[in-house]
Amino acid sequence: MSKQAVQLNVRLSVKDGKLEVFEGIVRTMIAGTLNEPGALGYEFYLSGDRKRCHLIEDYKDADAVLTHIEGPVVRELVPKLLEVSSLDGFHVYGDPGPRAAKTLAGVGAEIFQFWQGLGR
Repeated sequence: MSKQAVQLNVRLSVKDGKLEVFEGIVRTMIAGTLNEPGALGYEFYLSGDRKRCHLIEDYKDADAVLTHIEGPVVRELVPKLLEVSSLDGFHVYGDPGPRAAKTLAGVGAEIFQFWQGLGR
C-alpha cells in the first residue's frame, strides 16, 4: 500500500433473519463503487456462521475516499445497510484528508496514520 493509499476496514453484524436483504444491498453497493474513480478494492468477507461481515475498502488516495463517502453508495445505501446490520468497528488506515476524516470520525471510525512499513 502506498503512503497515499487509504484502506477502510468496516466490521458489521447482520441482524437475525436479514441476511438476504443484506446481500442484496451489498451487491448494489459493489456495483455502485465499481463506477467510482480511485476505488481500487471493495471486498466483503462473511464469517462461517454468516452473521459477521468485514468490508475491506482500498482507495488510491484521499480524493477517492472523499468521492466515495460523499457519493450515492454511502449516502443512499449505507443507511439501508445499517437497518439490517450493526456497526461493530471501523478502522481507517492512511490519511483520508481533513474533510473525509471529520466525516469518518463522526461515525466512529478510528484513523491510523501511516507510520512505517513495506509496500510493493
